[in-house]
Amino acid sequence: MALKATVFKVQLQIADMDRNYYQDHSLTLAQHPSENDERMMVRLLAFVINASTSLSFTKGLSADADQAELWDCDLTGNINLWVEFGQPDEKWLRKACGRARQVHLFCYGGRSVPVWWKNIEPALQRYQNLQVTDIPEEAVKAMAGLVNRNMQLQCNVSEGQIWLSDANQSVLIEPILLKAAK
Repeated sequence: MALKATVFKVQLQIADMDRNYYQDHSLTLAQHPSENDERMMVRLLAFVINASTSLSFTKGLSADADQAELWDCDLTGNINLWVEFGQPDEKWLRKACGRARQVHLFCYGGRSVPVWWKNIEPALQRYQNLQVTDIPEEAVKAMAGLVNRNMQLQCNVSEGQIWLSDANQSVLIEPILLKAAK
């Protein structure tokens, strides 16, 4: 029998001084059985960094391979933003870059990221609409400490630093830009 996703409810207050974006979001995150807390929180962080009223989570890991896990589509179905996670191969990123106006990849995984990046960077330089960001391992682990079935989180973004907090603790996240979109 197939395992079912675990559902997390998130009340998220975002104050992004870098983008002048101030909004509250009520989110439902479905954690696939194969997904750990760290990856789920990286998905939530990606939502924070790209937050808009039209940004949405899809069915996730179990979804159709033609969908991102997080994306921003306009009313005509055009994909404005496709968000990817982990350390995918160049073929997968080429597909995303061909379908969306902008693609944002969030890497995580500690020491494996520099090795992966060294091997794939030359191939990715040709994709003008691709941005690659590394989330440091310490921050990913600290964010996993905030996981709760019903989360109430505040997020402050200023000068590239992100503070993610609940009632008991705060986590500082300083994403590292590996490649900017042009």
